[in-house]
Amino acid sequence: MWEACRQGLRELGYREGENITLEPRWTEGDQERLPDLVKELLGLNMAVLVTAATPASLAAKAATNTTPIVFVAVADPLSIGLVASLARPGGNVTGLSLLTSDLSGKRLELLREIVRNVSRVAILMNPDNSSNTIFLKQTQLAAQKLGIELDASNARRPDDIQKAFAAAASQHADALIVFDDPVLWSYRKQIVSLAATQRLPAMYGYSDFVDDGGLISYGPDRPDQYRRTAIYVDKILRGAKPADLPVEQPVKFELIVNRKTAIALGLQLPPPSK
Repeated sequence: MWEACRQGLRELGYREGENITLEPRWTEGDQERLPDLVKELLGLNMAVLVTAATPASLAAKAATNTTPIVFVAVADPLSIGLVASLARPGGNVTGLSLLTSDLSGKRLELLREIVRNVSRVAILMNPDNSSNTIFLKQTQLAAQKLGIELDASNARRPDDIQKAFAAAASQHADALIVFDDPVLWSYRKQIVSLAATQRLPAMYGYSDFVDDGGLISYGPDRPDQYRRTAIYVDKILRGAKPADLPVEQPVKFELIVNRKTAIALGLQLPPPSK
């Protein structure tokens, strides 16, 4: 994803080491490092901070009300207080939202279309990510309409994931939904492996899970979103204020299915379109 942001900057005429300096930082799955990483970057007098996902974006907002912040892959920036409104964000924060009103419901509907006779779905979520709380509420609303029972499990560490899968087995879950979260993404190989071992069909928000053997993902075109962060950075560097740049909502979505995994699970899929 970081490379997509770099590509967007190159398309706008920016070249690292010539007319722009980039200072990437990673938590390596440890969100407790976020405040220190933000403080470190602010100490370098960065012109713009680009933050990925809700925890990093909230950490940046808490640390500065002057340095411009461009967020990406945040579920609902309005409800968590990142912006005053989508049209006019106010303050020093703007960016690209991850969520549309029917995203969670659509994921549940697609899962039911592929996995027939679904009556109980396990949810894997990170309680430290406020976006996951939003996803849960929307999924619960969709589940009520579809007559599906949900069992949510919290996970922050590998042992939590093990316990969550054990709970899904004991509750006889028919399928699994893994909410979008950087920490869960970092443990994707473990999650995909456990889903395969338990023959549990799973829906993901990140296509990386499908690349690693997961069944299905549905969500915004993430590389495109990350590439478009460059447009915001460029406008700010040219003098625009984040307060005046509307938050962009996703318009391009991807449905990706791993046919090999589907066959292994005994699922019938429609033939690929030509």
